[in-house]
Amino acid sequence: MTGVSLLTEDQNSLVEAIGKIADRFGDDYWRKADETASFPHEYARAIAEGGWLGIAMPENVGGAGLGLTEAALMMERLANSAGAMAAASSIHINIFGLHPVVVFGTEQQQQRFLPPLIAGTERACFGVTEPDAGLDTGRLKTMAVRDGDIYRITGRKIWTSTAQEADRVLIIARTSPVEATPKPTDGLTLFYAPLDRSKVEIRAIHKMGRHAVDSNMLFIDGLEVPVEDRIGEEGQGFRCLLHGLNPERILIAAEAIGVGRQALSRAVTYAKERVVFGRPIGQNQGIQHPLAENWMELEAAWLMVLRAAALYDAGQPCGAEANSAKYLAAEAAFKACERAVMTLGGMGYAAEYGVERLLREVLITRIAPVSPELIKCFIAERVLGLPKSY
Repeated sequence: MTGVSLLTEDQNSLVEAIGKIADRFGDDYWRKADETASFPHEYARAIAEGGWLGIAMPENVGGAGLGLTEAALMMERLANSAGAMAAASSIHINIFGLHPVVVFGTEQQQQRFLPPLIAGTERACFGVTEPDAGLDTGRLKTMAVRDGDIYRITGRKIWTSTAQEADRVLIIARTSPVEATPKPTDGLTLFYAPLDRSKVEIRAIHKMGRHAVDSNMLFIDGLEVPVEDRIGEEGQGFRCLLHGLNPERILIAAEAIGVGRQALSRAVTYAKERVVFGRPIGQNQGIQHPLAENWMELEAAWLMVLRAAALYDAGQPCGAEANSAKYLAAEAAFKACERAVMTLGGMGYAAEYGVERLLREVLITRIAPVSPELIKCFIAERVLGLPKSY
């Protein structure tokens, strides 16, 4: 059920190798991490020691120099394990989150920032979303004021994952008032800033799932950032950020597929083994047919993930495909996780069997980084040519 027949020999070897690491961390490990809201340090260290954090980073900074397709294969396999979304999220930003540094950073910045990420000696987080702006990036209020060779950043960010563990934050802030810019998305600047806890209060958000990977509200009061930590030109931060949007959607889609496949596998195993009225429940079409639908939907979404990644790697436009992959994968994965719980019945509601955690975790792939409704708007406007609705 992994769809590996479409892959090259090297790609199959990649999936097999990363799977060996992922499978060392079983249900007990992830259940404990979830119950105690503990970051999976041992797991993250194992991924780093295997050299996988630099899979899509340039070779001149110690990365493997592979494409988004290989990164998607890796993230799908990590999510298709006992760790599910928590496993993927714990290293997600390392894989492609710093792509703006690869594209717009100076050679000196790349040599300074990327090797520690690849080695796992530093962790990063992503500071874009704000409480009052949501997906309306042009309405961000966090300000960065230049004072000689430093900027001072003040404002708030929300849903910043792994900030409790991070050393630096890739943060976007306004360097020109919105009233003074031709477009709301002008006047934004991107920084890769040290996460100075004396200037940033990091407050954890208690949430529904993925407890092993923290999500946070950041209260920033005069965070000092050297000019040399600015990524790209002042006022061009949104343009820099755009280069990471399609890869993020594709990787989230791959992770959703992995979680969905993990749930489906657990449901199928249970359906084969659970005997009621003298026969395995998997012999009943009421159990078979929904699981068969889950398989077909996951496989179809996976093909869109691979298509979007291939277009990106070929330097072709992939906005429609990346957004479609994210939408289709998240919907298919949610249905698979829900069906897994229903297939196991009462045991599906029990933490012991793990599928309730998969259902809690997979919901984030429907919500972030963009809602299903906005994806439909994007397709309607950009692909079908319909008028903008908002």
